[in-house]
Amino acid sequence: QVQLVESGGALVQAGGSLSLSCTASGSFFTINSMGWYRQAPGKQRELVADINLGGGINYADSVKGRFTISRDNAKNTVYLQMNSLKPEDTAVYYCNARGYATHSTYSVYDTWGQGTQVTVSS
Repeated sequence: QVQLVESGGALVQAGGSLSLSCTASGSFFTINSMGWYRQAPGKQRELVADINLGGGINYADSVKGRFTISRDNAKNTVYLQMNSLKPEDTAVYYCNARGYATHSTYSVYDTWGQGTQVTVSS
């Protein structure tokens, strides 16, 4: 089982910065990708950014140039640095991790954290 623990959510003013972190623990063979998603009230959960084992990164168009995702493989931790925050960035941010629990190709896992609230005031 893989567990994810997120931290860093807070209330911040527009234009401010915030950093989120998420650490994976438990039993797993690989963490192929880690990422951040967000869900605002009344909206679907959407990808913010993700990063794979080789360092490949995807960003949502709405956060490009403002957010930076990074990963420390030795610590099984993913970070999200959020700058120039806007009120529309307000959401619950969820960490996600995908990989293999064992050597078996049938042991794929797709795990979510409990979410951390980010609120940006105007």
